[in-house]
Amino acid sequence: MEEEAKLKKALMKKALGYSADEVVEEYVTDEDGQPRLTKKKVTKKHFSPDISAIKVLYEKYCKTYSEELASMTDEQLEEEKMRLLKLLKEGEDGT
Repeated sequence: MEEEAKLKKALMKKALGYSADEVVEEYVTDEDGQPRLTKKKVTKKHFSPDISAIKVLYEKYCKTYSEELASMTDEQLEEEKMRLLKLLKEGEDGT
């Protein structure tokens, strides 16, 4: 089950889009034949939401989720709303 949770988290990240650092390093060989770092460039790269990941999430989780929602009480729906808003906030913060 832990693997499924990891996969779902990775799929969610790809579906929502994310930012990551991209590192480019340049090396030269010194007199002793050892590589020496001469340049290091770190840039923030944004990866846009992926429609295929969104589709997989919907097909795997939302269809049965819709059926569950239909049977929930108003109180349960409000709790689920708060849970989802928290997840969205965490996704935006990159956590």
